[in-house]
Amino acid sequence: MLILVLNCGGSSVKYRLISMPDETDWAQGSVERVGRPGAVWHHRVAGRSPEDRPLPLVDHAVAVRAVLSGVLDPSGIHDPVAAVGHRVVHAAEKYTGAVVIDDGVLGALRECIELAPLHNPPGIAAIEACRRLLPDAVQVGVFDNTLHRDLAPAAYLYGLPYRYYERYGVRRWGFHGISFDYVTRRAGEILGVPREELRLVTLMLGSGTTANAMRYGRSVEVSTGFTPTEGLLQSTRCGDLDPEVVTYLMRKENLDPAAMDDILTRESGWLGICGLGDLRDVEIAAARGNGRAQLALDVFVHRLKKYVGAYAAIMGGMDGLIFSGGIGEKSAAVRSAVCRGLEFMGIRLDERLNEAAGPDTVLSTPGSPAKVLVVKTDEELYIARETYRVVEGS
Repeated sequence: MLILVLNCGGSSVKYRLISMPDETDWAQGSVERVGRPGAVWHHRVAGRSPEDRPLPLVDHAVAVRAVLSGVLDPSGIHDPVAAVGHRVVHAAEKYTGAVVIDDGVLGALRECIELAPLHNPPGIAAIEACRRLLPDAVQVGVFDNTLHRDLAPAAYLYGLPYRYYERYGVRRWGFHGISFDYVTRRAGEILGVPREELRLVTLMLGSGTTANAMRYGRSVEVSTGFTPTEGLLQSTRCGDLDPEVVTYLMRKENLDPAAMDDILTRESGWLGICGLGDLRDVEIAAARGNGRAQLALDVFVHRLKKYVGAYAAIMGGMDGLIFSGGIGEKSAAVRSAVCRGLEFMGIRLDERLNEAAGPDTVLSTPGSPAKVLVVKTDEELYIARETYRVVEGS
């Protein structure tokens, strides 16, 4: 069974064409910097040299159409795509897990756009494009907040009138659950200890960022909340702030809710602090003496360390600290800065290993009580497995 996986992030579209159940890759790639100048399409078909194609300024709908044309035309695959697995972020309490996408699911995603404004619209655009271009394929949505649905009330409730939880579902939902589920299981394999016997803090660091506390196989805390905006500093999202700042700025700047939403989700984060939305560019600018860029990095790392300490306290200690996502996997400087000063928590980073780190490696010293790992996430494989399970069971 050929399954196409589409994973639309806030500024990217990642994809893989996978034969199931043998998990053979036929094609894969990504479109990066979606919605920004300098968009580029990385595309690779099995047995061929990879291609990098510059693209004009594209939105997610255009990016998905380009991906589908590249996957379906020159790939040399004659079997039809049987199913498309989509990473979908938020439908509140209406849908979790993995489900066949029908009009009801699509409607729920539209209803929750205001809760995930950077992710639900691209996800919807991808689903609609696939409906048009792959009308015979089963569309399956794999929900990103499933892992955190069993958080304890003490972890998911806000200090607001309880009626808003009852009426509108205002609570912490948490995101990046697909990645957390995958990388914590993989970390257990690397360490030779089942996940169910470990207390793990995972930092999922990309343009969107989330911290998670996994205690003995169960998610007990997550930094993203009612929407993906809460928590850590992110590419264009502000993360934690005093809620009174929102109403203060709305009064001062005469902003309506839509304009305020744009500021919080599209103009903030390290982009808001230094004008750069890609952390690779921020690190380069900081190395060249850009004070604002260094400030953005300092704020980013400060919040990361704060969450690591808080989550260790929630779990009564920690056995492992996992770095994942594009930044977590590739930025030795960020990993080093986060671990620096946390020796009192049992974190002892081997800087030599950190500088040379590849995917799925242990970076801590042999005697470190808390292991430090880089684990490469594989959301696409996870989604393919879930999609195959749903289609086979339907």
